[in-house]
Amino acid sequence: MDPVALHRLAVEVIYASGYVLGRGTEMEFWDMMRRRSGIRGSDSELTSEILQRFVLRPKMIEIVRSLRRDNLVTGILSDQTNWLDILNERDHFFHEFDRVFNSYYLGKGKKDMTIFDDIIRTLGVLAAETLFVDDHPGNIERASHRGLKTILYRDHDLFLIELEQILGRRMIPD
Repeated sequence: MDPVALHRLAVEVIYASGYVLGRGTEMEFWDMMRRRSGIRGSDSELTSEILQRFVLRPKMIEIVRSLRRDNLVTGILSDQTNWLDILNERDHFFHEFDRVFNSYYLGKGKKDMTIFDDIIRTLGVLAAETLFVDDHPGNIERASHRGLKTILYRDHDLFLIELEQILGRRMIPD
């Protein structure tokens, strides 16, 4: 199956099954994926295939560290399942952020614009002073509608340029 089409289907099914919002199970997600895509394998085999493809970006962690050194509040807002916890067990990155927000536990994802209101209220920050970075244009649009500054992540170098423009300073010394 075409990887782009499979990814698109997985995003659709993770919502349709309720798994991403903590209302469905991993088993229900994989059952639906097998029915709709024809993929084969046990739940654990398929989950392993997915998780091994998640790669932490060390350059992004360095930027987060720099922001925190400047006393800026940092967080993750992830439309993810309990897999985010498994990834943290493997890669130990939650401690790099002030807060980690996961749709699986929130019962609400980035498709619901009010999640951005919830996050800024929880963090005790203003929308206009909050920067949201995401690689999905729809998420960027929804966050922008709630008054957040946004960067659509396409590649690291472009992201760094946009971040430096917003902050008004260099992030990484030459």
